[in-house]
Amino acid sequence: MPGMDHDSMQGMQKPANPAASTTTTGDMSGMDHGSMTGMSPEAMKGMDHAGMAGMDHGAMSQKDQSGMAGMGAMSGMTMGPMQGGSPPPDARSPDYSDGVGYGSMQGMDMADNTPLGMLLIDQLEAFHGRDANGQAWEAEGWYGNDTNKLWIRTEGERSRGRLDDGALEAFWNHSIATYWGTQLGARQDFGEGPKRTWAAFGVQGLAPYWFELEATAYVGAGGRTAARLRAEYELLFTQRLILQPEAEINLYGKDDPLRRIGSGVSDVQFGLRLRYEIHRQFAPYIGVSWVRRVGTTADYARQDHEPVLDRQIVAGVRFWF
Repeated sequence: MPGMDHDSMQGMQKPANPAASTTTTGDMSGMDHGSMTGMSPEAMKGMDHAGMAGMDHGAMSQKDQSGMAGMGAMSGMTMGPMQGGSPPPDARSPDYSDGVGYGSMQGMDMADNTPLGMLLIDQLEAFHGRDANGQAWEAEGWYGNDTNKLWIRTEGERSRGRLDDGALEAFWNHSIATYWGTQLGARQDFGEGPKRTWAAFGVQGLAPYWFELEATAYVGAGGRTAARLRAEYELLFTQRLILQPEAEINLYGKDDPLRRIGSGVSDVQFGLRLRYEIHRQFAPYIGVSWVRRVGTTADYARQDHEPVLDRQIVAGVRFWF
């Protein structure tokens, strides 16, 4: 340590080779720290002896050396919280409630619990067939929430001034998955022949690629059974011009001569309707529909001089509210 007066430091031994001490600057080996007045060994911890080259310890007063002893104690110092004590009386509560309890909020039910309703007149049309002209309808409506609904369906047609065939169905619709629900209820047939009453159960929903599907089974008196499968799709040419294909298959478990229905596949229907939505809730349309009677039902049609394959030109309106 050049410039340091080792003679003034009590208890410090001089090195045997003076020349060596001048060439090892910063080497304080052999230095008796305990003999330094006012410097305790604890105070020397963490002290950079190498950076003390040229320091004249002899020039440091005992008061200054005592001040350096306190600096060593700061190495393990832990800072405490910057703010302590109790909050002021008017401070806001941690949950921002200010002591006000959370109660029920009237009229703030979740959207899936709010009961809503809709009536869709999907087809209200006049048709022109090979042998007859007439009118037909198809409609459905529902009321309820996203889980449970009352679901109503009806369809039928009339020609030559009389009602040929009609049906009215009422279901409890229960949601089982996204866009899918089961249906349990009853169906009433009316028109030509005796009325028939059926217990009905099925499933309906929206399949991938936006196909609307219905599958319903029926059980009636006298061991009668029936089933109906139906599919629809909407092909958008523009946001207003929409083509709607529709297919339907009806099956029966046994012959019903009074209603001119045979067992097995009774009929297959297919339709194409092109509508223009003047308003989202109102759209006129034109289209074509085919009905193909099959099996015993076709035999009944021949006996009654009716076509087995009937093609109809249709025009009507579709609306909902």
